[in-house]
Amino acid sequence: MLRVREERLRDLGGLMLEMYRRDQFRQDLLVERCDELVALDDRLQELDTLLAVAVSARRAAPAARCACGAPIVGGSHFCANCGRPVEAAAPVVACANCGAAVPAEAKFCAACGQATATAPGSEAAAEPAGDSWST
Repeated sequence: MLRVREERLRDLGGLMLEMYRRDQFRQDLLVERCDELVALDDRLQELDTLLAVAVSARRAAPAARCACGAPIVGGSHFCANCGRPVEAAAPVVACANCGAAVPAEAKFCAACGQATATAPGSEAAAEPAGDSWST
């Protein structure tokens, strides 16, 4: 897709140059080609976003570390190296729509965009409603 985008971008530049040389501009043709490029750019951005979400979902969370730098073993209440109390990790819940892990205080799921139970008006968002713009 990137190669197609680059070719169309070069073709648009060539088309513009030829129109200039001949002093015959066709705005409809230029707008059509620009619309194609914008649609292609939007699709590439969408794919980049989907890839970023997939990569971040597969990436393991970094190991928890104490202020002294020692790794914290899961379930421990104190650091094994220095004895400092371990801060409680923020609670995590599963998204009702896609099942992805979401921090409990989050308002929206980072994977699918669904409003969470803590989001204001999430009860209304969960219920199918009629067209709110028609009232």
